[in-house]
Amino acid sequence: MRILSGIQPTGSIHIGAYLGAIKQWTDLQGMGECIFFIADLHALTIPQNPGNFQKQVLQTAAELLAAGLNPEKCIIFAQSQVKEHTELAWYLNTITPLGELERMTQFKDKAKQFKQNINAGLLNYPVLQAADILLYQTESVPVGKDQVQHLELTKTIARKFNQKYGETFKVPEALTLDLGAKIMSLSDPEKKMSKSMPETCLFLFDEPEVIKKKIMSAVTDLGKTIKYDPVKKPGVANLLTIFSLFDGKPIKEIENNFKGKGYAELKKQLVNLLVLKLEPFRRKKKELLSREVYLKEILEQGRKRAAIIAQSTMDAVRQKMGLL
Repeated sequence: MRILSGIQPTGSIHIGAYLGAIKQWTDLQGMGECIFFIADLHALTIPQNPGNFQKQVLQTAAELLAAGLNPEKCIIFAQSQVKEHTELAWYLNTITPLGELERMTQFKDKAKQFKQNINAGLLNYPVLQAADILLYQTESVPVGKDQVQHLELTKTIARKFNQKYGETFKVPEALTLDLGAKIMSLSDPEKKMSKSMPETCLFLFDEPEVIKKKIMSAVTDLGKTIKYDPVKKPGVANLLTIFSLFDGKPIKEIENNFKGKGYAELKKQLVNLLVLKLEPFRRKKKELLSREVYLKEILEQGRKRAAIIAQSTMDAVRQKMGLL
């Protein structure tokens, strides 16, 4: 089974991205042929500082390795280094209806958020994403709930290409998590955790004092009972979800452990748990960032391996489309 996913190099990885995606990636490494890429082309839909962008890509590579990705068990590379991504995206653009792109929820949201920069890249983002997936004949894609719509479009594009030009692409299926696929904001548990609010977004590599400040100030709910109820107690439910996923115990067991105790005790123990669990990640990232040559070697090795698959797919695509 070939599995593929990517992450943008736009700031440090937060626990929502880790629990909803990267932790799953590390578990999948031994289950199939895994391809994980740093989506630097996707990141260009919002303004990036050219003088700092390469550093961001290398930092993301360091964080992925620190979080558990093993280059001996998976392929890790930077998207822009495999030129076939953009070539296939153009071909797929020619068969993708404009209306399909305009109805994408993320396009609508980003168009509202970046009113001064509503570029064509924001609209065509899902087509490049489809190219990322189809280029490697991917069978399974780990996705968060907010990406399911994009994957459905990818499947539609794959089927349409296959019908028009003959069987070329595998139609991928989603791999989703029921619990932890969507970690909510510590300040507003009705909204997804986001880097756009760094003061209440818990990053995987935050220092212990920062973790304590963010968790202790996290929004809870009325009442005192520690119970998992995403509708009536979204704040507590979010903290219990985080606790469960880092502790490896069922939420019901955690609820029982906190019976008769208050929110302050839940937060205190969650801080202790996170400081303990995240310390190895912080230490590993610091070591990797001091080895820039090694990081570049890992990405280059990944590029070579990815390019072999990508070139094979594109040879078939060009032939099917009648290109020289």
